[in-house]
Amino acid sequence: MNPLNPVLCEILSRHEDVVSHGFFTRRGGVSKGMYGSLNVGIGSDDDPEQILENRSRIASYFGATSAVLVTPNQIHSSRATVISAPVGEIRPRVDGIATTNSRLVIGILTADCGPVLFCDPKNRVIAVCHAGWKGATSGVMENTILEMESLGAERSEIQATLGPTISQNNYEVGPEFAERLLEMDADNRVYLVSSTKPGHQLFDLPGYIVNKLHSSGVSAHWTGHCTYADEERFFSYRRTTHDHEPDYGRQISAISLSS
Repeated sequence: MNPLNPVLCEILSRHEDVVSHGFFTRRGGVSKGMYGSLNVGIGSDDDPEQILENRSRIASYFGATSAVLVTPNQIHSSRATVISAPVGEIRPRVDGIATTNSRLVIGILTADCGPVLFCDPKNRVIAVCHAGWKGATSGVMENTILEMESLGAERSEIQATLGPTISQNNYEVGPEFAERLLEMDADNRVYLVSSTKPGHQLFDLPGYIVNKLHSSGVSAHWTGHCTYADEERFFSYRRTTHDHEPDYGRQISAISLSS
């Protein structure tokens, strides 16, 4: 019996003849302590062997080996690229990847930021992107869509789903953040509400991401899961910081084309 129990998107599940996908939780792995248990964060201080085993379990969910599980070296950028083959240990320094290779499983790691899975079922193009506030405001989603189009995708056919992400109720930001956001676009005020802490705001990252996707001409929605609020199921960088823990795990969101 597979120990993994990912969050599934109903819309993407309707195309199970084209894609397999999952927004994986922190459950079903072998890591211990603060990393318990399905930590796939290569950059964490977790036992490397346990991370590799966890990644192998993710790959096996798709009927694949860890050699074809491709996750980028995420740098909170707007960069995206096309992947056509396994990358080995030299992972691309980008935050979005697209492919038409059905032998690959592509994924993104998060612990509060927004994991977005993309699928154009008609033209058999898939993509993933890591949309933290830096990437989301600088164009990572738009650039990922452009890479999909370079592979033959059509915007009118692309369906994007935002997985478990920190919700507005738990994403407090300081005045510098709010000022920067409003300098980009005064209409961004709709994503901010006052916090109980003087001078601070609560930022609606999921709402921002989904609306940016809609503005890009693709269908999009959020699964509604908050990483900060659900400690039993999700890793959260911000929660770890508030709890004064020295490190944190990362969950993975992944998608693969059916053969």
